Amino acid sequence: MKRIYTLALACLLATGCLSAQAGTYPDRPIRMVVPYVAGGAADITARVIAQKMSAGMGVPVVVENKPGANGMIGTDLVAKAAPDGYTLLLDASGPLVVNPSLYKSVPYDPLADLAPISQIASYQYALVVPSASPIHSMDDLVAMARAKPGELTYGSAGIGAGGHLAGELLAMMTSTQLTHVPYKGNAQALADILGGQLSFTFDTIVTATPHIAAGRLRAYAVSGPHRSNALPDVPTLAELGYKGFDVTQFQGLLAPAGTPADIIARLHQEVVKAARQPDVVRKLADEGGNEIVAGTPAAFAALLRSDLQRYRQLLRQANVHPE
Repeated sequence: MKRIYTLALACLLATGCLSAQAGTYPDRPIRMVVPYVAGGAADITARVIAQKMSAGMGVPVVVENKPGANGMIGTDLVAKAAPDGYTLLLDASGPLVVNPSLYKSVPYDPLADLAPISQIASYQYALVVPSASPIHSMDDLVAMARAKPGELTYGSAGIGAGGHLAGELLAMMTSTQLTHVPYKGNAQALADILGGQLSFTFDTIVTATPHIAAGRLRAYAVSGPHRSNALPDVPTLAELGYKGFDVTQFQGLLAPAGTPADIIARLHQEVVKAARQPDVVRKLADEGGNEIVAGTPAAFAALLRSDLQRYRQLLRQANVHPE
């Protein structure tokens, strides 16, 4: 009995300490890990959201870029971090739902090792060509691809990146052979499409829009189920006759699994408040082409499960394997 009493007392003390710790949360800076290089779509979102969360939580929320291995290095870092609310992950679809379907093994389990806080936004891609391209429409692109199998090239941020998946889906739906050129990041792919070294590419709208506005790129379609606010005159591929074409990805905030529920609730409250502020909507949605979601942890968890299935099926059908 004495032993049972001692164990019960220890549990009560531990629970009390945890509640006290959660009650004072946060009392020091929070780091928000982005598993990509600075300047990309996820990094832009992270810096906008982190600034607003800093103001709301009364402590600095510091963005740290930890790129590498298709986003797996930064994602794994957070998956193995202490579940105390001071290390967060602003991630996108690639590391969480594509990589586990693409690679034989990844160093983390996105469902078991991470706690969803909120899907912040969804985003799609713009199919763009260089301004000097002889391709003047989607019909032109598909006709050229059929006439010259394998000669049309498109770039992406790497094997399994959203732009790559969109290209594979386009090739499947048009029964054409397109040559994928993987890069180590979106910036390199963008530089080569601007330089005319690629036939076309699917670029994130937030990075493509300034070049479209300046006349350096032409956009012929977007990859999602509806048009983008940032490119309202550009049709969806479904509108152009490719029914069911949808490569839409997400950005979301997560914590290590085991983070106390009251800390998750506080973080959810702050990220939703940040994402819905008018200047954030203007920056990320109206200018950046994102659709603000700011959903619940449960909804984000459901999305992770469904997208794991969706991309596993696409990768299998397209016979995509990491190089």
